[in-house]
Order: sequence, then structure tokens, then C-alpha cells
Amino acid sequence: MLATLSRRAVRVSTPANVRIAELATTMQRDGTDIIDLSAGRPAESTPHYICEAAAAALISGGTHQTMTQGSPEFRNACAQKLARQNGVVADPDRSIVATLGGKQGLLLALIAAVNHGDEVIIEDPCYLSYDPAIRFAGGQPIRVPLLRERGFRWTRESLDAAVTRHTRAIVISSPHNPTGRVYTDRDFDVLAEVAQQHDLLVIVDETYESLVWNKQSHRSLTTWPGMEDRTVTLMSLNKSFSMGGWRIGFNHGPEPLIKAMVRVQQHLVSSSSSFAQAGATVALSKKIPKEVRELWTDWENRVQFAVSELDSMACASCEMPAAGFYAWIDIQRTGATSKDIANKLLTEQHVGVVPGSAFGTQGEGYLRMTCVKSWRDLRAGIKRIRKVL
Repeated sequence: MLATLSRRAVRVSTPANVRIAELATTMQRDGTDIIDLSAGRPAESTPHYICEAAAAALISGGTHQTMTQGSPEFRNACAQKLARQNGVVADPDRSIVATLGGKQGLLLALIAAVNHGDEVIIEDPCYLSYDPAIRFAGGQPIRVPLLRERGFRWTRESLDAAVTRHTRAIVISSPHNPTGRVYTDRDFDVLAEVAQQHDLLVIVDETYESLVWNKQSHRSLTTWPGMEDRTVTLMSLNKSFSMGGWRIGFNHGPEPLIKAMVRVQQHLVSSSSSFAQAGATVALSKKIPKEVRELWTDWENRVQFAVSELDSMACASCEMPAAGFYAWIDIQRTGATSKDIANKLLTEQHVGVVPGSAFGTQGEGYLRMTCVKSWRDLRAGIKRIRKVL
């Protein structure tokens, strides 16, 4: 039977965050008192006003597939959001396509832009699905280390050195998963200079754009001079609105690429869910309500609490991330590998975290922990982690 499987399917393994989260679910179902701090899943459910909009669409008959590109209402809401929050003027008919969240949006962009054998530069460490998605699209991922001594950032020299005649694109996340840093103006200057000099496309995953802490600011690369026509932005509601199960988001980019994505989408999934789009339309078409802002504030408090506790442990150190809801825990003083510590936490203390090595070689010596579980689980999980660290 194995002889009938494609090489790409055999070579791609289950991502560590999914593997650990599903193992934790299985252990919990079997009666183990497990605390899963691995997957990026907030404790809270989707805000009611979003659910009510989706339910109203279902009840009123909005159960049929929409246009492949997304319903006009959803795309208009996306354009309003981009103008209001990102300072981006977007044509909803030419520069936006609805997606099934960030992962599918990435694959859609890669299939539309990358030819077989093209090289695509990615960060190291980076989100777990970037490498497999590039391979699924026929490309070759090229990992360029984010330098720890520079706060997990690229230099112009390191990025330039990775570019060859086969390089087609660069994929980044800002805010960054897993380290929680936000690209600065200087970072984007370097990226824009390299992209324009070598005629490269840049795909930017902005999943955590709303979750920026300490009054810091996030900016979109597409607003940089010369980058509007060579940037694809991946947007998702999965994290900021606690809509992980909805699988809804959108891509924004230059019209030729959006048109190509729509053609690909027609054959892959036809369209995003109609009622998910209806709920997301309400989420994006108006200013963030008080209840969501209060939730984000509480998330920031949870992150601050977790980081402070972790940083006080004998064999760990941890800094407050600029954005996102993960603690990026430095465990190099333990002398053990991140996989060994993660396994020890899971088997001995029944706490799920993700080993940093899963995100790339530069992630070795770190653990990634989700901080937006309930206060009860967060406190209990940290107590268990303290017993090991």
C-alpha cells in the first residue's frame, strides 16, 4: 500500500504542535489530567455577536456557496478593515480573495506564484507549516537563520547571501510566530531593498496583527514604497477573534496574483464557507467592540503573568513578546534538548508545550508555550513546569 503514496505525502510529517495537541486530547479523553499549552487555541469561544451573524445567515438560507473570490459583503468588509486598521486602500473586487484561514491562504498564494523548483526563503525559526506548504506547491524552502544575538532578526547581508537565480519569493510572519517579535521599520527596509533588487515576491503572514502588546505598533509591508505590487498579505480571524474552528480569512495582493488565486481556488475548494463569511463580515466591518478589546487586554495580562513566572525559574529565562500570545522560553541552561524537555513535561507533568527545534534549527534551546488558556489552567500549568525547570 505504501508504494501507492506520493513522495510528498510520505516526506511531510505531522507538525509538532498538532501532534502534541492531539496526543493531549487523547490523554485527556483517557482520563489523564492534562494541561495543553501547545496549540495556539484561546480558552474563550468566538464572541456572541459574530456567532449570531453566522446563525442568522444559516437560518435565512445563506447556506449556498458564494462567489469563489468571496461574497461581495465579505470582501467589502475586508477592504474597510484594511483601510481602517492598516492604512491600505484595497479594491474588494481586484485585490482580495476569501480563504479558509492563513494556512490555506499561504498555499493558495504559493500555488499561484511559485513554479516547480523555485526557491522560497523562509525564516528559521518559522511557523511549522511554511516548509511543507512550499514543498506542496513544488518549491524548495531555503531557511535563513534569524540571528539570536540580534533579537531573532535578519541582516541585509544574511538575506542577500541566500538569494540565487532560482529565488522566487520570501515568506515571513509579522508579528512573528514563535518568537513574538514585530518587524521594525528597519527590518522592512532591509526586506524591501532585497525584494526590489532581486525582483522577489514577499508573502507576509499577519495572523497576530491585532495582538500587539505594550502599546507597540504593527505595520503592513504592502505600505512600504515599491512593495504594493510585490506583497501578498495573509489575514486571518482565527486568533484575534478566537475563530480557529471557522477557518476563515483573506489574502490581499496585486490583481494578477489575486486573479490567479481565484482560478486555483475554483478547483481546490470552490469557496470559503458562506456562513463563516457572514460572521466574519460583521467582525471586520466595524470598529473592534469593547468586549473584544477587553478580551485582548486580559490576554496581554495572561502573557505578562506567564512570562514573569517563567523568567523566575532556575533553568529558564523568558522575555515579554512584542506580540502574539506565546511565551518563547529559553531553556539553554538546562543542557537538555528542547524535545527532551517537552517530552519530560508531557510524560511526567502532563503539560503540553512545543519544542523550539520543531520551528527550525535556530529554535533549539527554546520552548513555545501558549499563554491564553484559562487563568486556572495557566497557573496550574506553570506550577507543573516549575517542577521541571
